[in-house]
Amino acid sequence: MTEQTRRIAELNDRCRQGLDRSARIVITASCLATLAREGGVADQILAQAGVMAAVRRYVFKPEDGCERARGELIVAGHTVRFTIDYYDLSLEWGSENPADPLVTTRVMTIMLPSDD
Repeated sequence: MTEQTRRIAELNDRCRQGLDRSARIVITASCLATLAREGGVADQILAQAGVMAAVRRYVFKPEDGCERARGELIVAGHTVRFTIDYYDLSLEWGSENPADPLVTTRVMTIMLPSDD
């Protein structure tokens, strides 16, 4: 693993753990609707908390890649995927250097396989 790949993996872990204040975390509407039992506000909040806890505990497999930018897991009996993408600070273009947090905004998307 190169130094750049190691650094990207560390920054991705910070994003996944909720420690990167500049990162954005998005849960697709269909994922949230599937995980929220009744669909009320309280159910949606509980579903968000549950999926975030599961993503934070995720143990990476070799097929997930060295950057730890994606994974697939089971949450409340449903397959859920997450992916982390790298954008410039204005969120218009891809980041020129994902290993540099000063020029990169990470966006983690949590979704169902059908959202992909």
